[in-house]
Amino acid sequence: MKVGEVEIKWLGHSGFLIQNSATIYIDPYQIKDGLPKADYIFLTHGHYDHCSLPDLTKLIQDKTKIIMTADCQSTINKFENPLRTEIVEPLQDLEFGILKVSTLPAYNIGKSYHQKNENLVGYLIKINDVLIYHAGDSDLIPEMQKLTGYHHKNKNLILLIPVGGKFTMNVDEAVEMAKLVKPSLVIPMHWGTIIGTKDDAEEFVQLCKEEGIRGEVLEKE
Repeated sequence: MKVGEVEIKWLGHSGFLIQNSATIYIDPYQIKDGLPKADYIFLTHGHYDHCSLPDLTKLIQDKTKIIMTADCQSTINKFENPLRTEIVEPLQDLEFGILKVSTLPAYNIGKSYHQKNENLVGYLIKINDVLIYHAGDSDLIPEMQKLTGYHHKNKNLILLIPVGGKFTMNVDEAVEMAKLVKPSLVIPMHWGTIIGTKDDAEEFVQLCKEEGIRGEVLEKE
């Protein structure tokens, strides 16, 4: 789908392809062959379904830069040739060409899968007048309050929100996040592969609609 001048494609699970003047991937996993090579790849954390060596291999070119958390290094170091990388942790502000990027924490509350002290992240990526927040593997956490001011400033605020439950927010928690932030668009992710179903994604979008929030279930590219 297109938002402003930015094309957003869901690649399955938590993977996205974002295209403008740059080709950007976030957490590619079990992607098809033949996708365009990456200028930037953002990895939210080092779990195999977010930092996947076979998928990264399909996308790397000489100029690709990988922005990643520290726990991704053991996977990235398996490449024979050194890659252009940058290690990030929560609450950083960065610029890469036209991209302005902020990192937010991503962690579970009352679960052991993603601990706060692991410094895993979600990414807030600004491309011209489009602002995209990929929540990573996270529950609804207090730090997401930081996003609440953006809907006043940016007409194209898009949330990519996990809805599968267990490892992340479930449908109801994801709806609460959407209500908190009040984006212009929400897109459910983290469903259809390991955990979560299309029914979860559609229920999420319907509940958001009842709250006056636009949602879209994207078909896997």
